[in-house]
Amino acid sequence: MTMTHFENMNGRKVLTVDGKPTFLLAGEIHNSNSSCIEAMRGSWDSADALGITTLLIPVTWEMIEPEEDKFDFDLVRELVLEARRRKGHLGILWFGAWKNSQCMYAPEWVKKDRARFKRAQMIKGKERITLESFYGMSYSTLSYLCEETKRADAKAFCRFMEWLKDFDEKEQTVLYIQVENETGVMGASRELSDEADALFNGPAPQGLIEYLRANTAEMEAELKKDIEENAGKEGPLTWTEAFGNSAEEIFSVYYTAGYCEYVASQGKKIYDLPMAVNAWLRQGPPGSYPTGGPIWQMMEVWQYAAPSIEVFCPDIYVRNFLEVCDNYVKRGNPLFIPETACNGRVGARLVYSIGHYHAACFAPFGFEDMGNAEKNPAMALFGADPSDPLLNESQDIAEYRQYSDILASMADRLVAAYGTKNLQAVTSERPEEAEMDFGEIRFTAMTQLPMIEKKDGVCLVLKESSECYYILINRAMLNYASGDETKPNAELLSLDEGRFEDGRWVTTLHRNGDEAQSLMFMKPTLLRCRLFTY
Repeated sequence: MTMTHFENMNGRKVLTVDGKPTFLLAGEIHNSNSSCIEAMRGSWDSADALGITTLLIPVTWEMIEPEEDKFDFDLVRELVLEARRRKGHLGILWFGAWKNSQCMYAPEWVKKDRARFKRAQMIKGKERITLESFYGMSYSTLSYLCEETKRADAKAFCRFMEWLKDFDEKEQTVLYIQVENETGVMGASRELSDEADALFNGPAPQGLIEYLRANTAEMEAELKKDIEENAGKEGPLTWTEAFGNSAEEIFSVYYTAGYCEYVASQGKKIYDLPMAVNAWLRQGPPGSYPTGGPIWQMMEVWQYAAPSIEVFCPDIYVRNFLEVCDNYVKRGNPLFIPETACNGRVGARLVYSIGHYHAACFAPFGFEDMGNAEKNPAMALFGADPSDPLLNESQDIAEYRQYSDILASMADRLVAAYGTKNLQAVTSERPEEAEMDFGEIRFTAMTQLPMIEKKDGVCLVLKESSECYYILINRAMLNYASGDETKPNAELLSLDEGRFEDGRWVTTLHRNGDEAQSLMFMKPTLLRCRLFTY
């Protein structure tokens, strides 16, 4: 069996499992569920109902090393075996030093020994603070500068990777590893201990300075401004001299990424699975979100400091879902969404992520609750925008299953078109971008018509040939036209509803007459459309 990896295809990174390019129809469990196999069975039942075939589950430092140097993989073994029984796969979320910018999943022996495993001082001399601007939350986390913590975290991770290689290399139930979870610090833009001050006031790494100066093409505007304004200075330079107003955040990013790189690189030496990191997105000034994490604005720093990480992932709980996706596909990074809200648009966003962004993974968080509107106010404590009206809308479970089944049935065809213009999509969230241009034929999907009550329409089109197109559409009206000025007329040859079975198209309804003229669809429908131009 070929090892799971990312490979370049049509200029894009594509996840390859057992030698076969694919994407993950995934879901992240409620994190505590992996602490008990009984709870995990409930998560798998929910996944089966939704057509989710890959579960993203935490394996935590405290779970496998409750006492120093005493490792226990009994629960992890059961988690992997349950996935095999369900004929599914897993993505493992390593909760080591960080989970949501805190150290809650570190073992007790790490938490208690504060002299050996140093805490981050976000106010000088204080190991725990109150985040006054963040709902008064009490906050403490491990220091990204502590070598002892980094070595202990990496040692536990390596023991896990040794166990996983021995137990799962043949079956490859586990497809990838996420290193830590939503890394970074809160309360200030960097740590403020004496050690941190000395490093910050000392010379910034010359290699980092040169790399950022040479890689500004897709850089976020404010960071680019700070890099270019200081580009004429010669070293050695302090962090502030080199990076201006961005210096403190870059400092946190560099050391956080370096910590994750050490953990990831040590693990990859043992078992070379793809490695990812995920981000709590920037909302407000540095310190008001986990500063140091892999936000898109700091992707260049992460790519320099953590070369063993293959993919940088957004956790999307904000209104501007599409803008986040736009930003995370820069610099060759594939769109890989390990967490997003289970709101009323999550099904349409799944389809659009595959059809427009050619995503490697799409995973609603807490999918066990899909079908219920997300009204939990505590979500604001973990990066969600509580004012998002979509959180009051629920996703129909049967509809999500239909989307999943259709996408899974044609996955080979879809992925073969990744990185090309042969796979396109439109969404009601960008009604001004309703056209899909395939050269010979242009399709338009209208989602804002008054007769369409729920404004969550989506349309994905896959070009198989100049004459044949497969279309997944819901809550939209479809039009087509010639895109060839020398052949201005487009005419329908045939229009079939159907499905794929074992890669073979099966027609369930041949549409003609009125049903071929009125191309409005109010439920997930897969079409095979054949046209010619003259």
